[in-house]
Amino acid sequence: MTDLPGDARHGSSQARSMVWTGRATNHFQWLLAAVGAGCLALGIQLAVGSAWGGGIAPLLMSVIGCVAAGLLILFGTLAFVHVAVKVDGDALEVRCGHVGLPRRRILLTHVVGADFAPRVTPRQWGGWGYRWRPDQGTAVVVRRGEGLVLRLGDGRSFTVTVDDAEAAVRFIRDRLHLPATGKTPGH
Repeated sequence: MTDLPGDARHGSSQARSMVWTGRATNHFQWLLAAVGAGCLALGIQLAVGSAWGGGIAPLLMSVIGCVAAGLLILFGTLAFVHVAVKVDGDALEVRCGHVGLPRRRILLTHVVGADFAPRVTPRQWGGWGYRWRPDQGTAVVVRRGEGLVLRLGDGRSFTVTVDDAEAAVRFIRDRLHLPATGKTPGH
């Protein structure tokens, strides 16, 4: 299936797109991933080329600590270097990082509203990544900036930072036959 531009003009021979895709990237996460790789390399270096006279227990604890910290930082940051969002006729799907994990799929039949948030920040959500706050709902925050806020039928909300979030909101509202409304305050 070929995706055509989502905003084909009236009278145009182009059909409207059946799929909207977007993504957001955080280049700062690469710096944190480099720190994780450094910790991992230090742990390997300690394990391979150690000449510690203090005994095996401190050496083993240092190696395990460096390797564990390196792996946690490396994989924790690489999972949120970027986010890919896809909206088709049935669902919104969010995939994080290069592997696509964590992943979230929300059926459009569960969505009662879609709003544009002009400014979503990690501070609002307690940091980068996959976040949950009882008063705000769930979010995938990979960078500061515009975002898409879905209101779900069960009263919860889901926010994701993505480039061109306004287009995603229009696309979802069109699919759900929802009226166009203003920007979401407070996001």
